[in-house]
Amino acid sequence: MKSIPENPFQYKIFIDGKWGNAIERKIFTRESPAHGKIVGEYPLCTKEDAEKAIKAARKAFKKDSWTMMPGTERAKIINNVALLIRQNADELALVETLESGKPISQAIDEMEWAAGIWDYAATLCRHQYGDVNNNLGKDMLAVMYRQPVGVVGMITPWNFPLLIISQKLPFALAAGCTAVVKPSELTPGSTLILGKILQKAGVPDGVVNILSGYGDPVGKTMCESMDVDMISFTGSTMVGKQIVAASQHNLKKLSLELGGKNPQIIFPDADLDAVIDAVVFGVYFNMGECCNSGSRVLIHEHLADNFIERVMIHSKKVKVGDPLDPTVKVGAIINDKQMEKILRYIHSGKNQGAKLILGGNKMKTDLGRFVTPTIFSDVKPDMDIAKEEVFGPVLSIIRFKTIEEAVAIANSTVYGLSASVWTKDLDTALIMSRKIEAGTVWINNFMTGLPEVSFGGFKQSGLGRELGRFSIEEFSELKSVLIRVGPGGEKWVE
Repeated sequence: MKSIPENPFQYKIFIDGKWGNAIERKIFTRESPAHGKIVGEYPLCTKEDAEKAIKAARKAFKKDSWTMMPGTERAKIINNVALLIRQNADELALVETLESGKPISQAIDEMEWAAGIWDYAATLCRHQYGDVNNNLGKDMLAVMYRQPVGVVGMITPWNFPLLIISQKLPFALAAGCTAVVKPSELTPGSTLILGKILQKAGVPDGVVNILSGYGDPVGKTMCESMDVDMISFTGSTMVGKQIVAASQHNLKKLSLELGGKNPQIIFPDADLDAVIDAVVFGVYFNMGECCNSGSRVLIHEHLADNFIERVMIHSKKVKVGDPLDPTVKVGAIINDKQMEKILRYIHSGKNQGAKLILGGNKMKTDLGRFVTPTIFSDVKPDMDIAKEEVFGPVLSIIRFKTIEEAVAIANSTVYGLSASVWTKDLDTALIMSRKIEAGTVWINNFMTGLPEVSFGGFKQSGLGRELGRFSIEEFSELKSVLIRVGPGGEKWVE
């Protein structure tokens, strides 16, 4: 079992290939949510730091050395990043566990997932294609191709720091963009370490710039800047709407991966053994602090009683505690604000008539913030815990009778990020996959993530898509070039 470092890690920001302090030389700190000890010291960036980073990214983009680099060469550099993430996985995982409270075993797995995304993104450097239309008449040829959108501002959340920047940055780099990155002030460490990896891998100066600090002023400056062509953001729907408003000055392109209230829909013919483990994993993974959390189960009434008994038994096996313990499955809650939010929703569930059948408590510990695995039954679709994002280890169980009712309940929230359907019937699976309003629908599995498969939401779960071959299009613009072939045609004025 790893131990807490005696002294906090100290970090620098990364601008134009150079490491340094914020202009005002102020710092902020991060206390481990599991151990109550300061684990990191970071430069506190201001608007001036953000403007400096944006200027460096703009200069690097205009220089064209990265943008016009052959795809084979960019691919080599991005592959180097994947290799270096794997080589530094233990350090990166430890930093994320200390800052976020997530279990160390999970953090180590996430480093491999992140590296795998960089592996895949590298292949896209060599497969950026456009189109040609040779059927416009003898005197005209049209060529359509994609070119990088420009400078991309990336703002990432605290729950999956390295994994989520890895869903954005390698694809932007593959497209030929430059970037300014601001990780969450709660978990900036692994992203700042990524800067060293990028530098070692051969990314040219200024192509990627990484800042630490708060959304206001750093993120706000990025969103409002006329020199930032695109914002790629992952976080809450509320903040996503604020980014839309802040970016109106130059109508910059937006990619927003926002909240979710994701149903797992279980039909009577489902494999209940597989379902039980997937449900427990889906709601308690990363302490439930996950936009993809399977926080509501829609269970057919014929299965409900048996399911509830079994899911309670399985949930009791989930080990909660010190995230540095490799056997722990649920670590600490990120901060007091989130803890209060989770407890408020638990209180709301009880007040609105749901039946609390497991947990619902803050664990009594000397240090740290921990919530026991919590389950509500007899939940109605209009209850707060059934339609709003709790972002904690709280499961709501809702009964349904017909496929039509299941569809209606699944689509009854403002979100549309993901869903899963558990059935052996092909017709039921296909009907549900067509009718559910969500960007991802899993059939007989849950939260399977692959770099080759697009990810993003419907409705208020976001705009655009990450991962997969279409992700490259998010970071590019389509240009049409019309070429006259041969002598000119008829004149407008003789």
